[in-house]
This record gives sequence, structure tokens and C-alpha cells, in this order.
Amino acid sequence: MKVAILVGSLRENSYNKTLATFIQKRYAKDIDGELLDLNLPLYNEDLESDLPADVVAFKKEVHDADAVLFVTPEYNHSISGVLKNAIDWASRITPDLKEKPGFIVGASMGGLGTVRAQMHLRQILDTMGMRILPANEVFISAAHTKFDEKGDLIDEGTVAFLDSVVANFVAFYERNK
Repeated sequence: MKVAILVGSLRENSYNKTLATFIQKRYAKDIDGELLDLNLPLYNEDLESDLPADVVAFKKEVHDADAVLFVTPEYNHSISGVLKNAIDWASRITPDLKEKPGFIVGASMGGLGTVRAQMHLRQILDTMGMRILPANEVFISAAHTKFDEKGDLIDEGTVAFLDSVVANFVAFYERNK
């Protein structure tokens, strides 16, 4: 299964980017994950008649993927502008997210993980007709204590839970493709 991975942070040492890379490596036998570049121009309808090359490439990668993994930080109780901008581009002209299966994970240093951002993200994606894996929320709190210096997730309970969520997503995808 080819999975487009959208990380809602541009920061090089983002916990969410670290989480995405961990997922990409650990579950390589189940998912062919590709981290997409979300450093896109701000969405502007005036650009739709002559899309910037990086937007064309991004939309093609999302369109060609079998599924999408959203890895979201939480900014002011919501998703980041970076992630919202990417979703806006993916939803315009061609509906690259419609009917696409997906799942959501997120990590933060706070105690609630990315609960509020993920709730908001689910609301946004629902309007696009995405099929998001239900009842498998991954809210990694205290992320600064759960990764080692190599970027490996070292909290055994979190890894075991993530193993089950990825397995559930693979089964969800197989049932819904």
C-alpha cells in the first residue's frame, strides 16, 4: 500500500516528523510510506489556472497514493497552518482526498498529546469524503520522553499500541479498497 505521509510541521527536529519517520521505517513491510514536502505556497485561488510546479507535484503524489497518513502537531488547539494549507491544495481542482482511506497520529510535549488538533482535523477531512480509520486515535503525549536520540520510539506501551493501530489500518484499507 502506497501511503502519502503529511507531517504538519516544517521544523527539522519536529517530534511529529520523528514519529512519521519511525512509522515509515518500522512498518515498511506493510506500508510504502513517503513523506511529502508540505513547504508549499499559500493556497490562493488565483494560482489555480497556472499551478506552481511544487503544488502540481504534491497533488500528483497525494492522488497516486493509496492512502494518507496525517501526522499532526497541535497549534493553538488546532492543526498547523502548514497542514491546513496542504489539505486546501489537495482538495482543489481535482479531489485528491475524496474517498481516500487515511489515519491520523500526532505527538506533543503536552499531557493531552494532539487531541484537539486531531478532533479538528477529523472534522475537516470529513467534509472531503475521506475514509478515516475510526476508533484508533494515537495521541502521543510527553513526546520528549518517548524518543531516543536516533529517533526511535522507546516507550514500549506506545510502540505496542502503534503496532495495533497500523495493523488495524492495514485491515481497514484491505476491507475498503
